[in-house]
Amino acid sequence: PQMLAVNRRQNPECEHILGDMTSLDLGRQFDCVLVHDAIMYATTPDAVRATIACAARHCRRGGVAVFLPDCVKETYVPATAKGGDDSADGRGLRHLQWRWDPDPNDDTYEVGVTYLMREADGRVWSGSECHRFGCFSREDWTHWFGEAGFDVRIHSDPWRRDVFVGVRR
Repeated sequence: PQMLAVNRRQNPECEHILGDMTSLDLGRQFDCVLVHDAIMYATTPDAVRATIACAARHCRRGGVAVFLPDCVKETYVPATAKGGDDSADGRGLRHLQWRWDPDPNDDTYEVGVTYLMREADGRVWSGSECHRFGCFSREDWTHWFGEAGFDVRIHSDPWRRDVFVGVRR
């Protein structure tokens, strides 16, 4: 709900609906369905299958479903990343991200993130969180798209991540 509130302020002309990507039913179909990096929270094959099936229900014949996972088994690498920026009003943010796979034999990995934030009044505070993400092979993704009634192609984005584009049969 908090993310939708921010999006409503940024994009007031858009419709905003809170729902579960595995079971949402809008009762209508679209030319394109986009599932961005939220798909990473699908940590089981059943959850990914359900999300692709949900996209299929909402995609017209000939329409496309675009899925953008952060990585697939073939491209996953443990890593760290850091960054941040300052705004003209004095606010700033720095972050450190750490990606690791505690069990290479399963279909998940962990991401820990620590934030250091500065308010416009100079007050500094920090926070951290850890997420478990799903990580599946290209073969799995391709199979699941086929099961849901899509012909799928894999494209590479500018960061060399796999982008799955399914055309609804």
